[in-house]
Amino acid sequence: MKARIKWIEGRTFLGESGSGHGVVLGASQGERPAAGASPMELVLLGLGGCSAIDVVLILEKGREAVRGCEIELEAERADTEPKVFTRIHMHFVVTGRGLSPAKVERAIELSAETYCSVSAMLDKTAEITHDFEIVDAPEG
Repeated sequence: MKARIKWIEGRTFLGESGSGHGVVLGASQGERPAAGASPMELVLLGLGGCSAIDVVLILEKGREAVRGCEIELEAERADTEPKVFTRIHMHFVVTGRGLSPAKVERAIELSAETYCSVSAMLDKTAEITHDFEIVDAPEG
């Protein structure tokens, strides 16, 4: 896996993944807000993305009628440098028709404990917790 970061100006950088996808990174500069997500915000987004992909794939393989998956993440960081994540809570909102709560819970656990490599890295410094709710989608 490869990636590249290019300094644009001030505190603005352009990241490019090895697969050619771009993302703007930034840091606030005085009173000026950041022009892009901070590196730590991207790490948190990476955790959410990794987990959401896992949960959807696991539920689909289990023949569950999943139609949506959102994760609301809230994190706390250490007060001193390096300001690593110390606590992360993930609230999953899974939408579908007649979803089994046990299967949704198991999919989240499998992601957290087995499949999500971002979670495996972050749990070295952070307590990661999760909960979920199921939204029943209308027919159609």
